[in-house]
Amino acid sequence: MMSAGFVNILKLCVGADSVEDLLDWHRTHPSPFPTGERRHVTRMWPKRDVEILAGGSLYWVVKGLVLCRQRIVRLDEVQGADGILRCGIIMDPEVIRTEPMPRRAFQGWRYLEPGDSPRDLPTARTGDDSLPEPLALELARIGLR
Repeated sequence: MMSAGFVNILKLCVGADSVEDLLDWHRTHPSPFPTGERRHVTRMWPKRDVEILAGGSLYWVVKGLVLCRQRIVRLDEVQGADGILRCGIIMDPEVIRTEPMPRRAFQGWRYLEPGDSPRDLPTARTGDDSLPEPLALELARIGLR
């Protein structure tokens, strides 16, 4: 199998019950950057940082399903109030919805190979028939979609 040359990160989206909750959080918490990037601070610096920066995204797990991603643009050192250096994952502000993919809860973050990552959902077009979101999510939860 050929390598894509990059790797993604998988992270729980704690406190969000839906992609809309994440989007609402973005609307109500202004970005600290003039260009609008979003930052998520995590305790550990990834050992595969070069691969992440070669095109990786942060895939968000919401209520047991991977539902969206944000492209990672850089990793910054962030010093906490306790003096400990942490990793600031700086992401593009655009949230891209993905096909729902079940994922069990875990601590911290995990690497996610491109071949194991869910595909992006197409942007809706007028006249498209699609399943109602609650039905599509439930089908994904039980492994039928």
